[in-house]
Amino acid sequence: MAIKRRKARQPFRRRGPEHNINNFISAPTVRVVGEGITPGVYTIDRALEMAKEQGLDLVEIASKADPPVCKVIDYQKFLYDKKKKEKEIKAKAQKTVVKEIRFTPHTDDHDFEFKAKHAENFLKEGAKLKVYVQFKGRAIVFKDKGFQLMEKFIERLEELCKVEQEPKMDGRRINMFLAPLKTQKK
Repeated sequence: MAIKRRKARQPFRRRGPEHNINNFISAPTVRVVGEGITPGVYTIDRALEMAKEQGLDLVEIASKADPPVCKVIDYQKFLYDKKKKEKEIKAKAQKTVVKEIRFTPHTDDHDFEFKAKHAENFLKEGAKLKVYVQFKGRAIVFKDKGFQLMEKFIERLEELCKVEQEPKMDGRRINMFLAPLKTQKK
């Protein structure tokens, strides 16, 4: 016979709207603001009556204030405008892209130039670069070659970028971060 276990008690989650509206406002007096309303402190019954006269909702905007601030507005339009503003802010937020370029200590000149041209394009687009030299097996004895390669790469791209993190050894890799100059961003 299996023993039934009780579920852990979940914290209380409110399923209704994210703001207190109309009859869900619990404060006895509220500060009322809104278009076509004389701002002031009213009892909750009077505030609800004022909202009902205009055919709008009474929405608690600042619940922590004393007395709480309520606004007489159309709640659905309020939510729509709020989501629209959040969407605009999110769209304007700058997204940084990090591109990686990998070398080995024995990268020849043609491969170096090929990767440097790609790096130029990435920097012109405004992306950051993570450049690293990967050492496999016994290639770890060529650390100095790896650092020389990194210095050569920095010199090649110095007019397009600034070094965000100097080349440093991290396990079996030499890592370096480059950021585009402000003038390169579109």
